[in-house]
Amino acid sequence: MRRPLISGNWKMNTKLEEAEDLVRAMLTQLDSIDNVEKVLCPPFVSLATIKEIIKGTSIKLGAQNMYFEDKGAYTGEISPSMLVGICDFVILGHSERRQYFAETDELVNKKVKKALESGLKPILCVGESLEDNEASRTEQKITRQVNAGLSGINPTSQLVIAYEPIWAIGTGKAATGKQANATINLVRNTLANIWNQETAKAVRILYGGSVTGNNIAEFIAEPDIDGALVGGASLKADEFVRIVRQTANIKATQ
Repeated sequence: MRRPLISGNWKMNTKLEEAEDLVRAMLTQLDSIDNVEKVLCPPFVSLATIKEIIKGTSIKLGAQNMYFEDKGAYTGEISPSMLVGICDFVILGHSERRQYFAETDELVNKKVKKALESGLKPILCVGESLEDNEASRTEQKITRQVNAGLSGINPTSQLVIAYEPIWAIGTGKAATGKQANATINLVRNTLANIWNQETAKAVRILYGGSVTGNNIAEFIAEPDIDGALVGGASLKADEFVRIVRQTANIKATQ
């Protein structure tokens, strides 16, 4: 059985003091929730501090990005070797990286390979635009991103995939549970074609895109959705705890 995972992507929000306050506000309640893997992805500048705050708890850390080299003349980049020992997870290929920083499928593939080689667990993001969705190109776009992102990578269940329809990110317009589950089922079938059925069944696939405490139950109740990559709602301690708690309760009854 796949263990549910809820990850909070704080994006470019919270100064160091704000990050500390946010973690402390949810620490005890988050730690007390069993049978859900809980991952916080703050900005790079807060990772080391938050690592100390969550030490000894069940909460894990993830980075929001990384480069595919261990060191070198890459001003402004963060290498996987800098993250190892601090983080367990790293978000790669987020739509905002693809859109604003021109990240290609090929670049994302290099990052996924390097993360796995370094012992980090990549959260590979895939998703279609509103234009693709309305033109019935969702299957084509998602299949291409999954195939390209995992090109040359051996089967592994250490990978997490997050399906984030671009038209739902930060817009308040989430997909329905049925819509999300259908596309996540497509992702799982694509994994089976690339690798094998056994690995496809073991890989966790999350939904992301305007997830809140009010709609998480609709997604988590679906059989192929293993959790969520949460954006804005993860910046509110009570809301994030609520999302994690509902996930634990619903998955416990499935």
